[in-house]
Amino acid sequence: MSTKQLKECFPGGKILMAPMSALMTTRGRYTDDASAGSVSKSCNGTRTNAHLIVPNRLSMSYFNLVKSLTSAFPNIYSIPRFHHTTSAVCCHSKTRSGEKYTDPFKLGWRDLKGLYEDIRKELLISTKELKEMSEYYFDGKGKAFRPIIVVLMARACNIHHNNSRDVQASQRSIALIAEMIHTASLVHDDVIDDASSRRGKHTVNKIWGEKKAVLAGDLILSAASIALARIGNTTVISILTQVIEDLVRGEFLQLGSKENENERFAHYLEKTFKKTASLIANSCKAVSVLGCPDPVVHEIAYQYGKNVGIAFQLIDDVLDFTSCSDQMGKPTAADLKLGLATGPVLFACQQFPEMNAMIMRRFNLPGDVDRARQYVLQSDGVQQTTYLAQRYCHEAIREISKLRPSRERDALIQLSEIVLTRDK
Repeated sequence: MSTKQLKECFPGGKILMAPMSALMTTRGRYTDDASAGSVSKSCNGTRTNAHLIVPNRLSMSYFNLVKSLTSAFPNIYSIPRFHHTTSAVCCHSKTRSGEKYTDPFKLGWRDLKGLYEDIRKELLISTKELKEMSEYYFDGKGKAFRPIIVVLMARACNIHHNNSRDVQASQRSIALIAEMIHTASLVHDDVIDDASSRRGKHTVNKIWGEKKAVLAGDLILSAASIALARIGNTTVISILTQVIEDLVRGEFLQLGSKENENERFAHYLEKTFKKTASLIANSCKAVSVLGCPDPVVHEIAYQYGKNVGIAFQLIDDVLDFTSCSDQMGKPTAADLKLGLATGPVLFACQQFPEMNAMIMRRFNLPGDVDRARQYVLQSDGVQQTTYLAQRYCHEAIREISKLRPSRERDALIQLSEIVLTRDK
């Protein structure tokens, strides 16, 4: 795979992968102590190890993709070939001054009071049924992860530029628009996946049917587009319309698969960027454009959002194997049932090559899903994917640390740690 092909996986940014020596292991040992990094909870309340100690034995080979990455991008972060622990990639719970971070959600919600009420105001609908469908997920029970990141980034960039402590109305509108685009994509995803539950309740398509659900998603997207046009900044409009294109292209990537295992991992990472990280990256970039004229700051905001977004989805893919349905608010092992090979599966495939055939037939034979899940849990797939997420978060922290110190900047650093340690 050429350098050009690799760069195309992530337009506008570097590709970040953990080095071969740390990623590909045969029999790893894992630690659960507090100093070793992130830990996730399993269904029965026990803790699953999420931090790698590099083993004495490494496999003979690893994805050629990673070899290409480390040679094509020599300046990418790396760690020594043998580390006792990977504490170098952990996020830290204190600022450099030694003070504890402010809770990023509490800090962000200062600018998001009335978020869902304001979104519902954007959905000016006279038809009762369409109104119910469109407002169904704007019930205040979501994590509001994207709006939180957006307003924190807005304040961090404003402070960096001219020490302004205020969030502009247009920047707050980006937070609403990001949540609307995200929710519209969930409604459409549930139709494509024939999903029956989300956030602990029935999906829109389950209650009202697929055709009406598609229309409800379209309506949310159109309302977001109107709100975006009202901002009146052509650069920002261009940035956020790229998100909609990426969502569509990402869904098409998810519908396909690659036979070659090197291409398969690049395919997975590109899909992850387009379906999840693009919205976060471009929303962060949009508020930076509105608050600061410096293109360097725009790139910092974009890179932070991209890396956190990819890490967020990697952990989501881990939780599909380590959490139970009650925690997630949706069925687990859902990706396997949909025929999708995510990070844990692709890493597990290196230890259990018989999974290749299952991946290519999209786990559609009786017993494939259960067998693949067991292979993943017996392998280092979950730990390796978690490690990769840590690397992306480490890069996000490196980027955001370039901004002038502020509570909001530090909260964005803390948010990277929350991404790694969440259990739903």
